[in-house]
Amino acid sequence: RFHREGYQEGYAEGSHAGIAEGRRYGSLHGARIGSEIGCYLGFALTWHCLLHKCTDEKSSKKIKTLDSLLGMIKKFPYEDPTYDRMQEDLEKIRGKFKQVCSMLHIQSDFRIGTGRSSLTF
Repeated sequence: RFHREGYQEGYAEGSHAGIAEGRRYGSLHGARIGSEIGCYLGFALTWHCLLHKCTDEKSSKKIKTLDSLLGMIKKFPYEDPTYDRMQEDLEKIRGKFKQVCSMLHIQSDFRIGTGRSSLTF
């Protein structure tokens, strides 16, 4: 009887602690993904505006690639945490970002620091 009661109490307490820990982890992970996507969006919009003034062929290719990146970011499912292909889409966005950085001759190095902001390009 004591074994069964202890098990039930421990199971209930563990379930409660697991839910709280899961929420904290989900919030932190979601914030990191949001920061990363936001950084890519700001980067793409800024370069799109800067290159829009240029009319040469190289700039038009860069603009098309930036448009592709912007389209991928806009289609990203921000509000659906159960989206099963979220990691795949995030990897595609990261790859497109690296492609844009390569075309612009910019080092692509995205890191999120724990203290102060440490986004670097």
